[in-house]
Amino acid sequence: MSPQQFEVVVIGAGQAGVAMSEHLLDAGVPHVVLERDRIAERWRTGRWDSLVANGPAWHDRFPGLEIEGVDPDGFATKDQMADYFEAYVEQLGAPVRTGVEVRTVRRLEGRPGFLVTTDDGEIEARFVVVATGPFQTPVIPTNVPAEAGVHQLHSSAYRNPEQLPEGAVLVVGAGSSGVQIADELRRAGREVYLSVGPHDRPPRQYRGRDFVWWLGVLGKWDMATPPAGAEHVTIAVSGAHGGRTIDFRELADSGIVLVGRTGAYRDGRLAFGTDVAANIARGDANYLGLLAEADAYIERNGLDLPEEPAAHLLGPEPACVTEPLAELDLAAAGVTTVLWATGYAADYSWLEIDPDAFDERGRPVHQRGVSAEPGVYFLGLPWQSRRGSSFVWGVWHDARFVADQIGIQRSYAAHDATSPALTASGAA
Repeated sequence: MSPQQFEVVVIGAGQAGVAMSEHLLDAGVPHVVLERDRIAERWRTGRWDSLVANGPAWHDRFPGLEIEGVDPDGFATKDQMADYFEAYVEQLGAPVRTGVEVRTVRRLEGRPGFLVTTDDGEIEARFVVVATGPFQTPVIPTNVPAEAGVHQLHSSAYRNPEQLPEGAVLVVGAGSSGVQIADELRRAGREVYLSVGPHDRPPRQYRGRDFVWWLGVLGKWDMATPPAGAEHVTIAVSGAHGGRTIDFRELADSGIVLVGRTGAYRDGRLAFGTDVAANIARGDANYLGLLAEADAYIERNGLDLPEEPAAHLLGPEPACVTEPLAELDLAAAGVTTVLWATGYAADYSWLEIDPDAFDERGRPVHQRGVSAEPGVYFLGLPWQSRRGSSFVWGVWHDARFVADQIGIQRSYAAHDATSPALTASGAA
């Protein structure tokens, strides 16, 4: 059976793949979107039960459709987000094939394009867009060995407090996921330790505007690269409980014990860094700096927004910060679970292209999603073109750029009479 042929194969039907399909449809480019599970599957089954979007519904969406049943200033649940992308695909009439797993992608011999091998047959494509997103392989550090006798899981496998064995929980990671999970566990009556690393801590709202608005008008979403030394700094922000500013002092007041970065395990004891106070201070500086920039913006533009002096006041540091734990005897503390909210690593082992298209850590070498391997494009990467690239609204704009680049290459191919034609078997 001969392979099907398309101008473009898009791999992944999450927010990146759906955005890519919209722009290819607008440009009249024949393509297919392949998804091994369901549309936006990560939103449905790759998150915990109570997750809501970190940005308000007016902001964390695509331009062509509002999120049904959610107040514009509210925060959509994970299932509402998944339903949103399914509705978007239906509205577009996007050529999405679900239940099709891509096994390999390799360049064709002696002619342009790629052979995409799937569990449902082969496809030839002139261009390939890898829209598998940043959440690929969960990273679980090896600090705590299996013989320690505690239950260990990644935040991607966490669903609710009832899932975990009875006892205290150590949550490692103080970005959005770690903080929200730690707070949920504490509200469920668990004793919780939270390992806090470097982070940014914006206000959820300030002077009547959400932080996403402030980052927009202050140009911070458009930062092209992270500040030096902040490549792996997470954003501690949450839309849970209607959206509130994350305050580590309040978390400590609720009973959560804050500790520094997780270190080595030995003889039943887990060491922590002495950096918890410094990490919180850094987050505070980020928070107060944004308030100051917002105040200056309001004054400069003559905006009539209510003053909020209380937002500038920070409470006293809790005892767990001023007298931090250097180590913890897990058994004595009753810790039965270590939950790693430690992010993800990329896995492109199935993408059999020039090894120089990846760096020493296996990450794509690209310029705004244009791969070092001609004909291959990436979408949904953190900092792909700007700070907002891996967010819902940001990936939509990146997809438009990638579609434009594909259009440019199509025009060159059309002008080259010696280039073998690719007869598309699918409609735009």
